[in-house]
Amino acid sequence: MVSLSHAAAFALAATIIIVIPGPNVLFAIGRALALGRRSALLSVAGGTCGSMVPLLAVVVGLGALVMASAVAFTVVKVVGACYMVYLGITTIRSRKKLAEVVNEAPAGHASRVFRQGVIVGATNPKTIVFFGAALPQFTTPENGALPLQMLTLGLIALSIQVLSDSIWALTAARARTWFASSPRRLEAVGGTGGVMIVGVGAGMAMSGAH
Repeated sequence: MVSLSHAAAFALAATIIIVIPGPNVLFAIGRALALGRRSALLSVAGGTCGSMVPLLAVVVGLGALVMASAVAFTVVKVVGACYMVYLGITTIRSRKKLAEVVNEAPAGHASRVFRQGVIVGATNPKTIVFFGAALPQFTTPENGALPLQMLTLGLIALSIQVLSDSIWALTAARARTWFASSPRRLEAVGGTGGVMIVGVGAGMAMSGAH
C-alpha cells in the first residue's frame, strides 16, 4: 500500500502537471467551443479512459520500454499528433453546421466524441512521460507490491485529471453560450476550436525529442 506521505507528494506533483493545459485539456476545450458542454464532458471522460492505457502500460512494465525506446515513443507521439490534426481539420470544415448541433447531440454522435477522446488520451505524450517517469519515484518495495502502488497512484492522478479537465471544459462551454446566440459567432468559435485542436496536434508532433 502506498504511504500517505508518498500519496500526498504524488498528488501535489500530479496536480501541478495536470492543471497545465496539455493535449487532453485543449482537446476538450476545442470540443466545448465547437460542440458545447455535453461533447466537452464526453471528451473529458474519453480522455480519462484513454489515460488508463499508458497507466496500465507502466504498471505492467511497458512504460519503461516506451521511455527507453526513441522509436516506440516517436511512433506513439506521431500517431496521436496526426489524429489530433485530422480531428481539428474536420472541426474547421464542419463549422458552418454548428448551428444544427447546438442542442443535445444524438447518441451516435456522443459515442464518436467519446471514442475520439479515448484515442487522444491514450496517445498523449504528456501522460506517457508523466506516468513513466513519476510513478516509480513514489513507490518503495517495503510498502508492498510495486505494480499495486503504481496503480493506486495512477488512479489518484486520473481523479485529479477528471476534476481539472472538467473545470476547463465547463468554463469553455459557458463562454460558448454567448457565441451560440449568433450563427456567425458560432461559426467563428467553431473554427477557433478546430484551429486549437490542430495546434495541439502540431505541438505534440514537435514536442521535445526523446
